[in-house]
Amino acid sequence: MTTRAETGDDQSDPGLSAITGERRRLINLGYRLLGSLADAEDVVQETYARWYAMSEQERQAIESPGAWLMTVAGRICLNVLGSARARRETYVGDWIPEPLPEPTEWHGGRSGAGGTDPADQVTVDESVTMAFLVVLDAMTPAERVAFVLHDVFRFPFGEVAEIVGRTPAACRQLASSARRRIRTAQSPAGPSAGQAGIVKEFRTAWEARDIGALIGLLDPHAVATADGGGLAVTHPHPIVGSEQIARAYAEIARVSGDRTTFLECTVNGLPGLVAQQDGNLSTVFAFEFAGDRIRRIWAVRNPEKLRPWRIGRGAVRDTPALGPRPSRPMSRTRPSAAPR
Repeated sequence: MTTRAETGDDQSDPGLSAITGERRRLINLGYRLLGSLADAEDVVQETYARWYAMSEQERQAIESPGAWLMTVAGRICLNVLGSARARRETYVGDWIPEPLPEPTEWHGGRSGAGGTDPADQVTVDESVTMAFLVVLDAMTPAERVAFVLHDVFRFPFGEVAEIVGRTPAACRQLASSARRRIRTAQSPAGPSAGQAGIVKEFRTAWEARDIGALIGLLDPHAVATADGGGLAVTHPHPIVGSEQIARAYAEIARVSGDRTTFLECTVNGLPGLVAQQDGNLSTVFAFEFAGDRIRRIWAVRNPEKLRPWRIGRGAVRDTPALGPRPSRPMSRTRPSAAPR
């Protein structure tokens, strides 16, 4: 996980280099707190805008520009998390955090111009797995901010309290509550090599529409959730149970025919799949594993959440397969009609 030692503060130059050097850390904070690269980028932009809105004298008086930027970004994220709950009430279907490709496979930034910019990359570790982010998303804004700042970024509770607007003791309780949620929700992690093998077997069984094999790869109480955001075709509700998921996915394979290709890849640091139809990326699949079986499937089809995958993708293997139908663009904050 990221540590306080990675602040990048340069007290010898409180100017441009020290400020721009914080961009990656701010992106990492924003993504973990908001579950969205687009929202994280907006937070970073707003944070820098507030920095440069101050006079030169005011900026020179700040002892640690990096700490100031992180504090401001944390407060902005806390506000965004509060408003996000209202936005979710109008979001069509289930909301899943934005999936991350392998850092070497994508270009950061909105423009997508040039090569991969390390300053725009999210550091991939256990705090950005899809399962972890889904648990974070179920927390209150204060819980989420207190936990991420303290346990991931190693902020002392005194500094967390200044950001959250509560006492250090209250922030300590918030982080403790968040840890209990995570321990309750997480399944024991197995070796990533074994997980990659499970995903490969799942893809093969899906291609073959082998319901029995799919059931054998799924935990009996597995849950499959899809996020289309209102335009992409998805199942309207989570599918619960290994047999129900197997039959539903076999039907997807039947409808898709041979126009869709699966690619094995890394999603938020763990083995996953992407689906392309007629060469256009349509879905990213993230998995959570319980032993040697798949416990959760998250299928992200909202086109806005797939932006980093379309801008810059890299070493994914071209493997023939079947999969879901394509989606068309939409606005996350202004969803339209419900899925068919």
